[in-house]
Parts: sequence; C-alpha cells; structure tokens
Amino acid sequence: MSDAGPSTGSGNGPSLSSSVYLRFKEVFGDASSRRYGTRKRRIREPVAESEAYGRGRDPKGISDVMTAMTSELGWATPLAKSDLLLAWTEIAGADTAEHSFPLDVTDSVLTVQCDSTAWATQLRHMRTMIMTRIAQSYPDAGIETVRFQAPHAPSWKKGSRSIPGRGPRDTYG
Repeated sequence: MSDAGPSTGSGNGPSLSSSVYLRFKEVFGDASSRRYGTRKRRIREPVAESEAYGRGRDPKGISDVMTAMTSELGWATPLAKSDLLLAWTEIAGADTAEHSFPLDVTDSVLTVQCDSTAWATQLRHMRTMIMTRIAQSYPDAGIETVRFQAPHAPSWKKGSRSIPGRGPRDTYG
C-alpha cells in the first residue's frame, strides 16, 4: 500500500482525499508557514463592465424595470389574473358587467356570477367573444375557459371535485 492513503480505484493517481488536501493547500496555503496577522491581501482587478460610461449602462425606464422584475420573480401570471378581474367591465361591456361579476380564477377557469339565469344563458352564448377578448388582452393569465353561474340555492357540495350522491337527505326533521 502507498503512503498517500486509500486509492480511488484507478490505481494510477493520488487518492480522492489526497487530491482534496492538495487543492486546499493550493487555495488556502500551507498552515505551518502561516503566521497570524500577516495575511497577504489579494489585489482585485477592476471588472471591465463597471466603466462609468460603458456599454449597457444606459438608464432604463421604470416600465422596463418592472416588467423584468415581475417576470423574474414569477409574478406575471398572478398580476395578469388580477388585472383581468379588475377589467371585467372592459372585457364584457358596461351593460353586461352590471349584471355579472367575476368571482375567481381556479385551475385556469374564470368563474363569473350572474344576476339571473337569463343573464347566465346570454353570457354562455357570448363565451367565444369573451374568451377571444381575454386571450388578446391578457394572454399571461392562462384562462382556458369561462364558467357562468346563475344564482342558485345553497349547496352542500364542497369543492369542484366532490362525489355526486343523494345529498343531505332528511336533515330538517
């Protein structure tokens, strides 16, 4: 066996632990020759990109900075969804918006509550036009379909993925 320690299996070179030790010795220096308080300071060379009037140093507009920040942080989709909910009057029209309002966006489905069953039916007929406006104005929102709800009696159904059954049965006895 050699004095360098256990081999890495190749048989030709120094072991892994020896190579790590040699690398540390190269980076940090030899511990026996080091004296406390007499460190050599490394002189850093200035980076070429930090020139005062160099390329790419032009000021940017606030809209460019905000767009870059929202896309970098992943805020584009949530912001587009909230903008969509706030701009319902422009999407559906003033008369239609008086009788309907968006509730929520869940799993790329926009849910809209209507004042009456007639308005819900009318908006279902206008679904293609509304989806086209949403796709053109708010492509980052990721809306795939719109669901129009008519006013209805309270339901005991919890969530969008509940199991159909007979219901609450005789709970008013």
